Amino acid sequence: MAIDISNDSVDPRLEEGVALFNQGDYYACHDVLEAIWMEASTLDKPFYQGILQIAVGLYHLGNHNWQGASILLGEGTNRLRPFESAYGGIDVERLVDCGWAWLTALHQSGPERVAEVAAAVPQAQGEPAAAGDSEVVVAIAVGDGSLPLPALHIYTSS
Repeated sequence: MAIDISNDSVDPRLEEGVALFNQGDYYACHDVLEAIWMEASTLDKPFYQGILQIAVGLYHLGNHNWQGASILLGEGTNRLRPFESAYGGIDVERLVDCGWAWLTALHQSGPERVAEVAAAVPQAQGEPAAAGDSEVVVAIAVGDGSLPLPALHIYTSS
């Protein structure tokens, strides 16, 4: 069941956290969202925590911490699911799909290839895909094939 709460309850600092995430500054994004999370209402806490956990997961990935990245990407993605498809002006469904795709890449590659997945992060940052374009911005080799990965970007809902 999706949570449906007015955007009025969304903290205005979320915009800053989203901008930091979209710039690839995952640690600073975490700091902003953690401050919001600590002050948020009980219903909003999982929303902010989910986004900050995905950010911290990507931070761990950048440090080649396979276990930390896996745990936090998984927890953040799952924590956001009740807020799909959109919440607080955020396209939550797209963010959940993004987090899940990167978590899948980590698991299919395994801890011994975390550096290869991490190397794809800078390629996946930057300008988002235009509407209607393929969201695949990078692919990593896995087994006999490749695994497509989406842009590391938080999109706003329409």
